[in-house]
Amino acid sequence: MSDQHSTEHSATPGFTVETARVLAEVAHNRQKDKLKRPYRDHVIAVGDALADFDDDIRIAGYLHDIAEDTPITRQALLDMGVSERAADIIERVTNRLHDNPDDYQAGIRYIAEDHDAALVKIADNAHNSLPERVKALAEKWPDKPPVTKYRDARPVLYAAVETEEIRKILGRVNPWLLEELDDQLDEEDNTDYENLSYDS
Repeated sequence: MSDQHSTEHSATPGFTVETARVLAEVAHNRQKDKLKRPYRDHVIAVGDALADFDDDIRIAGYLHDIAEDTPITRQALLDMGVSERAADIIERVTNRLHDNPDDYQAGIRYIAEDHDAALVKIADNAHNSLPERVKALAEKWPDKPPVTKYRDARPVLYAAVETEEIRKILGRVNPWLLEELDDQLDEEDNTDYENLSYDS
């Protein structure tokens, strides 16, 4: 019995999605967001939004802000057992590691060059764009609400992945954005339905 148990144990990878979730909660425990809410709620929501994807992407979702907002380095993550791929995604979505951290749109274009990083950033953007959050941010910064930059980033990020992947994420974290996505797809569809010919 104990033999069987030990082989099962050794087959388990060291750093799981659950480990990432716990680490995210602990690492961001005392932090607050722009609206003075517990920051860990945001990182957990982003990780949860990626439940339909593989473990590396989900791990990167939970830890997407760990290099931005905590002293934990890439090497520390690798030492804990985080895969190179998950660490690469985390690094790519970390604003302060970009060539020009103050150029938000340039950062978004850089993230969109990588499919996996774009998925994580779509989940991050969607959670930051929840209606009640948008309203609160607009009230706090009436001159330049941060939500404008989130809206401008979406088409760039969406172009990097499949539409079905976007729908899965939005369905979990921010269904309100599905309507905007459909409007965007309608605009991009330049099929001439009036003069459609069926004899291909």
